Amino acid sequence: MSDYINNAIRYEVDGDGVAILTWDMEGRSANVLNSASSDAFNTAIDRIVADAAVKGAVMCSAKKGIFIAGADLEQIEEIAFGPKDATELTNSLGALSALIRKMETCGKPFAVAIEGAAMGGGLEVALGAHYRVMADNPRVQIGLPESKLGLLPGAGGTQRLPRLIGIQAALGLLVQGESVGPDKALKLGIVDRLAPAGETVEAARQWILTEGNPVARWDQKGYRIPGGGMDKPQNNSMFMGATAMFRGQTNGNFPAGVAIMACVAEGLRVPLDMGLDIEKRYFVSLLMDPTAANMVRTFFLTMEDVKKLKGRPSYDAIPRFSPKKVGILGAGTMGAGIAYSCAVAGIHAVLLDRDQDAADRGKGYSARIMDKKIKRGRSTEDKKDKLLSFIHATTDYADLAGCDIVVEAVFEDRGVKATVTKAAEAHLGPDAIIGSNTSTLPITGLAEASARKDRFIGIHFFSPVDKMQLVEVIRGEQTSDETWARTLDFVAAIGKLPITVRDSRGFYTSRVFGTYVNEGIGMLAEGIRPALIENAGKHAGMPMPPLTVADSVGLDLMVAVGEQTRRDLGDAYKASPAVPVLATMVKELGRHGMKNGKGFYNYGEDRSRSLAPELEQHFPPAPSQPSVDELKTRFFYTQALESARCVAEGVITDPGQIDLGAILGIGFAPHTGGPLSFIDTVGLKTFVETADRLAATYGERFAAPDLLREMAANGETFYGRFGKR
Repeated sequence: MSDYINNAIRYEVDGDGVAILTWDMEGRSANVLNSASSDAFNTAIDRIVADAAVKGAVMCSAKKGIFIAGADLEQIEEIAFGPKDATELTNSLGALSALIRKMETCGKPFAVAIEGAAMGGGLEVALGAHYRVMADNPRVQIGLPESKLGLLPGAGGTQRLPRLIGIQAALGLLVQGESVGPDKALKLGIVDRLAPAGETVEAARQWILTEGNPVARWDQKGYRIPGGGMDKPQNNSMFMGATAMFRGQTNGNFPAGVAIMACVAEGLRVPLDMGLDIEKRYFVSLLMDPTAANMVRTFFLTMEDVKKLKGRPSYDAIPRFSPKKVGILGAGTMGAGIAYSCAVAGIHAVLLDRDQDAADRGKGYSARIMDKKIKRGRSTEDKKDKLLSFIHATTDYADLAGCDIVVEAVFEDRGVKATVTKAAEAHLGPDAIIGSNTSTLPITGLAEASARKDRFIGIHFFSPVDKMQLVEVIRGEQTSDETWARTLDFVAAIGKLPITVRDSRGFYTSRVFGTYVNEGIGMLAEGIRPALIENAGKHAGMPMPPLTVADSVGLDLMVAVGEQTRRDLGDAYKASPAVPVLATMVKELGRHGMKNGKGFYNYGEDRSRSLAPELEQHFPPAPSQPSVDELKTRFFYTQALESARCVAEGVITDPGQIDLGAILGIGFAPHTGGPLSFIDTVGLKTFVETADRLAATYGERFAAPDLLREMAANGETFYGRFGKR
């Protein structure tokens, strides 16, 4: 018997009486959990139970590379932005959890054959089965990533995983949202067996026929959690320490991690069914907190939009661009990282510099990355050799012939950039694109050096390129739609996430980044103790405190950029409170930052560091110090206000791209969802009132733009006015 239930699951029973449930949702590239697939799953369970000839069932997927990807976008959006009544949520949620429990206790054995990614709810379905076989393919990953969205696994993940592999091992995966490959999954005990790709269904089928125990191990009498349960004193002590450590590391900004630990600690003291109810209550509590909605919107919904190149002209109008050869001008850290990213994607990279030693050093950057991977068992010498074969280090501009796109990544100087642009164009075909990797210099001005201004564009990578996902794509005044679309395709082809920005000084991320660092530096001039400044930055949720960031960037570089900006803007230039502090540090004290071992910190040869005692001499502490909350407010508002100004000026208007760009590009506090999500959560009226107070107290840099006042008066939000969510 064969049937296609709800166009979601193919149901058939083989000659041995094993039901094969093949998840194969019509019209989708991946199987997801929604009402249609859940109804199909429920129907399939009922049929299996009702048919005495069926011995058990094997679940598998017809989708290449995917078992079940988790909840679909519509369901996630509904959960995150639906009604926020706790009673209604408690009553309405839990359908999937109940369905998995129904499968688990139906009296027939279920096995799962995992040949593709099983994430979130997909893994929770697998955990509810009685036996799990995973393909022995390192590309196959399984995990429960909900904590990265400010949520917790809500279909039994917090209850079954620790019962399966032990409390300590489960907590690491649950709180961090980590995914694992087949070897680790087997070692931990998440899966019962590995099998070659293509043989997992048969391995699962044989288990049904030879063993087929229909009772989950935690439902069996006398079952003990691996490593002991909550009755073991060491586990209680571990929870107390882990909770305190997590709160300390995250400064209390991520409630999901604490909720997950509470779910495990409380749920493992009671039978599974009661534990599932506890899980649901904590899930609802997270939904009531705006942190979850903001993180879901930015890290899932917007991330998906950006991956799909939302806003790109249709492929019918401008066909997809698949670059085969990329030129990179400048083999420094940025250029070397771009070359590595191209090579990883199987794209040939011509890495060009002034002398061969510099070009070879740039190629050596990729070799060092691969050496580290080999040392950690994540790669091989053959793979290293293959990757390096895609990078050609040279000094000869003639080697750029045939390049589809050239990325200029030389020193941030207009003259140098103009020289290399002209030299490269002499060897390029008429359709080739020139992209400048600049963080501040306007693209329209740089394009003056090009003979193909319509094919000139900004491509702002972030350092280190091999680790940073974000790329700002900046359209100059004459950049064509085709150039823009092809550049988006190039960025996606090398595994990066592009946001589109209109040309302006500093574009988007550099403008916002500068406000955070300058605010922290300027606080020194007010007599605020440097340790308090740094701690406030940490507590705000920024990845690095402001004085530390400034030292790593280079105080001398910040002075040089500021002076260039002053020359360019003339009378329109407005100095930040950081300017006199930086002048003292660089010009009077010779403290350039980490590069010369002397900045706001003193740096030792053993990588130790300590705040420079000279700071108190030149910036004496005031008798009265502000609260950490006040400093956090200033850090949040200075960045959020600059983001709002970018919207008002039309530099970038997609709220999702603004939020994702700020988090991925400059590390804006992830738990807020981004600067515009932060404003929307605070509320426009309250935000403007606070900005007015800050402006009156600290200066006009906190003045709210007219757009914010208009939106506050109309009761609007950024996502309501500019976004679809």
